[in-house]
Amino acid sequence: MDLQPLRHKIMLTTEIAYLGPQGTFAHLVAEKRYRGRTLIPQNSIDDVFRYVQADPGRKGIVPIENSSGGTIYETVDHLIDRSCTLSIQEELSIKVRLALLGHKRESVRVLYSHFAPFHHCDGWIKENFPDVERRETKSTAEAAKLASSENNAAALGTRDAAHVYNLDILHFPVTEDVPNVTQFFSLGHKTVDPRLCKKTSIVASLRNAPGSLVAFLEPFSKAGVNLTRIVSRPVAGHPNTYVFFVDIAGTVNDPTIKRALTSAGKVSRYIRVVGTYPIHPSYTS
Repeated sequence: MDLQPLRHKIMLTTEIAYLGPQGTFAHLVAEKRYRGRTLIPQNSIDDVFRYVQADPGRKGIVPIENSSGGTIYETVDHLIDRSCTLSIQEELSIKVRLALLGHKRESVRVLYSHFAPFHHCDGWIKENFPDVERRETKSTAEAAKLASSENNAAALGTRDAAHVYNLDILHFPVTEDVPNVTQFFSLGHKTVDPRLCKKTSIVASLRNAPGSLVAFLEPFSKAGVNLTRIVSRPVAGHPNTYVFFVDIAGTVNDPTIKRALTSAGKVSRYIRVVGTYPIHPSYTS
């Protein structure tokens, strides 16, 4: 278990990969955070990881959680993979305000969207379009792209996507009364100066034995360390075996957290730090 202080500064990065296509919330976050850099859309989260992994000068933005739709497990699965050498460099977030995009003077019979907006706007859709056919897409931008080429079709997405795909903004905002925040990780090859950091993410593999999870959590509880996210994922080919992705409020330079991690490591197969990083103020779409 490597708990040495993280002292490397992030190198200047010119290429920023994000989950595309153009017009996604990931694209909007990339534009706001890395204005002036070269933004490279990718077709999937897997493609973002592969693209960034291939060059030490690249960085990537991937979603990790939506407050309505929950954890993005594809991102977690890449981070817990022991072959992944990328580090979480920053937590970014955006307060999502969705728009209904479509064609004026056309009825809406088909509605495209990513699963998270469908989940978040379920009540609004049932109230306003009770008979609409829902079609799930990989991203809100893909939803807008599909709606743009089809009669009587609409999409839930960003207002920017309306301009990109030549759609009208039929309604904005959709379901603003319920907070909707999507969190992203900025990934890269270098670690961050811990003096700038507020949070740490670790991957832990526990022994398949009674009480192993309790034994792992107990050192953090006794030390008063706040675990802000715990996600368990099954290990392929090993039934009833799980790896845990855990977020910690604080850094490995904090002696209390370092001691808790050391104690937890003694009852674990392994613990791996995947990032100690700052939390950027949230954006608004």
